[in-house]
Amino acid sequence: MCQGFGRRGIGFRLFALASFGVAAVLVFPGVRAGAATGSGPVEVLSAGSLVDLMQQQLGPAFHTATGYTVNGVSGGSQELAAEIKGRTQQADVFISAAPSVDASLEGAANGSWVSWYANFATSPLQLGYNPHSRFARQLRSEPWWKVVTAKGFLLGWTDPATDPKGVLAVRAMQQAATSHHSAVLRSLSRSTATEFPEETLVGRLQAGQLDAGFFYSVEAKAAHLATVPLTGERLAASFTVTVLNGAPDHAGALAFVDFLLGRQGRAILKRNGLDVPGRVPVSGDKKSAPPSLQRMFSSG
Repeated sequence: MCQGFGRRGIGFRLFALASFGVAAVLVFPGVRAGAATGSGPVEVLSAGSLVDLMQQQLGPAFHTATGYTVNGVSGGSQELAAEIKGRTQQADVFISAAPSVDASLEGAANGSWVSWYANFATSPLQLGYNPHSRFARQLRSEPWWKVVTAKGFLLGWTDPATDPKGVLAVRAMQQAATSHHSAVLRSLSRSTATEFPEETLVGRLQAGQLDAGFFYSVEAKAAHLATVPLTGERLAASFTVTVLNGAPDHAGALAFVDFLLGRQGRAILKRNGLDVPGRVPVSGDKKSAPPSLQRMFSSG
C-alpha cells in the first residue's frame, strides 16, 4: 500500500508544457524475475494530475512487487521544482508534467538536481462536463467551442500563471476562436472570473457549480467525469520521470523507476488513459543515468 501521498492543500497545479530535445530513446523491458526488492518509503514528488493514480494503483502495485512503499507530495511541477531548489522538499524521484521543468533543474546554475529524464507518457486535454448540466445534451451533439459560449454557461479552468493545464485551456479557446472567428470565445479566454485552484475544480464540477471544465484524460478517468474531446485541438500533458541527484534512498528510487517503466507500470498507465509509446525519448545526459538503468537505454 502507499504509505502516504500528500497533496498541498489537496491541491495540485502543473507547469507549462514545452518541447524538448531528444538525446536517446528508452526501450521498455518486461519486469525481471530478479527485480530489486527492499523496504521503507521511496519519496516521490509528483505532478498533481497523477495523485489518484499514484495513491490508488501505482503505489500499491509497486509495494506488492518490491516491498517498498511510496511516500510523497503531489503538487504543481514548477512549484515542486522550486522547492527542490530551495531544499524545502527532499525526494528520491521527481515526476513532472512538463519536460521544461526537468530542464530547469539541470546544470550547476540550477543546482544540478537533474541530469537525465524520460518522457514516459502523455495525456490529452479534454472538456469534462456535469451530466446533469442543462447544457449536457448540447455538449454531446454540438461543437464544444460553440456550446461553452452560450449564455449562462459556466466554464472553469485553472490559472495559466501557475498551471500548464490553464495554459493549454486558454490556448485551446484562443485557437478555436481564431479557427471559427468567435469573438465571444476569445473574450472568454481572457476572463479570470472562472479560474479556480486545481484542487477545487473537480469538486465544483461535480457539485453543479460549473457546467464544464478543462481536464487531462487521466484525471477525468480517475474522477469518472463525462468528457467530450476538444475537436480541432491537440493539446496534452507530457509526463517525465527522473531520479534526483543526491536522492536519500537511491536504491529505492531506482526500484521505483524500474517498476514504472516496466511491464506492470506501463500496463497501469495504459489502463488509466495515458498514452505510453513503445520507445520513449530520454533527454539530458544519458551516460549519467545509474548503471542499473543503462540496460533500458539505446541510441535513438
